[in-house]
Amino acid sequence: MTRTEPIWEFREINISRDSSREETREYLTFKAERGRWELDQTRIYRDGRKKVRLRRKVYRVVNSL
Repeated sequence: MTRTEPIWEFREINISRDSSREETREYLTFKAERGRWELDQTRIYRDGRKKVRLRRKVYRVVNSL
């Protein structure tokens, strides 16, 4: 049996510059706890916009029949 690299699912989220740090933290924490997402990349632009990329591992179900 060969071991392969994990397969990841990604989701990009754009967060407005008007959103506070606390609101952003609460939203990302909710996504992490409920959807098993983890933070992959964060980019903050000069105008205050934030672009966040989340990832989670894709689990494959193997039929044993």
